[in-house]
Amino acid sequence: MIATSQLVDPAVRAFVEALNAHDKTALDAAMTANATMSDDGSPRVLGEWLQREVFDTEGRMDVTLQSPDGRDLIADYTNERWGAMTTRWHFEVLDGRVTHFDTGQAGEPPFDLA
Repeated sequence: MIATSQLVDPAVRAFVEALNAHDKTALDAAMTANATMSDDGSPRVLGEWLQREVFDTEGRMDVTLQSPDGRDLIADYTNERWGAMTTRWHFEVLDGRVTHFDTGQAGEPPFDLA
């Protein structure tokens, strides 16, 4: 597992820290006001997804791999709804805040680890 403090991108690090702390205020601050997301390639309503998959179900990300720029992650994601699964996360960042993220079940890492 990669310690959250070792995540390369500051915006992604703030997102992961806030998600793991179940801190809605900090998570909102880590994202732009008009941030969007998708789950397995399907657009989702961000607030509803976060409530259902993170806050209502004690969601948690334990990052196991990150891309060199820190915007692509592989994480063991656990919540009370789905249990544990290996997930991939891709973040788009602008001016130090997340503008979009995509998550879903992981296959091969979507980035070069070299």
